[in-house]
Amino acid sequence: MDEFLFKDEGYKIIGCFYAVYNSLGHGFLESVYKEALAKEFEKNNIPFVRENKIEVYYQEEKLNKYFKADFICFNEIIIEVKAEKLLPKSANDQVINYLKATNFKLAYLVNFGGDKLFFKRLINYTNQSV
Repeated sequence: MDEFLFKDEGYKIIGCFYAVYNSLGHGFLESVYKEALAKEFEKNNIPFVRENKIEVYYQEEKLNKYFKADFICFNEIIIEVKAEKLLPKSANDQVINYLKATNFKLAYLVNFGGDKLFFKRLINYTNQSV
């Protein structure tokens, strides 16, 4: 069985998701959850950057287009925040593309917009030795 990737870091991040959701519930705009999550990350000493530019390459050549991740925590975990009643498949695809573009190993897709907190842990298995 594989080792749990970034176990301690993930535990702290997920705790922040719950703290924000338990305080705000659902119904706010995505920007409100992002700001609250940033405050929670600070409170829990989680290093992060917001709206980090992710460059995209095509055959080793950098493209003019780029992504912006909502958060990158611990310099290696992507966090994508949503506030949707129902999360479309495209949200999942977006995070997978972020993982491919950065070659990071782990991301979380979190949705604060439903009746319950939803988060999904996504792992990048490309370019890993098996």
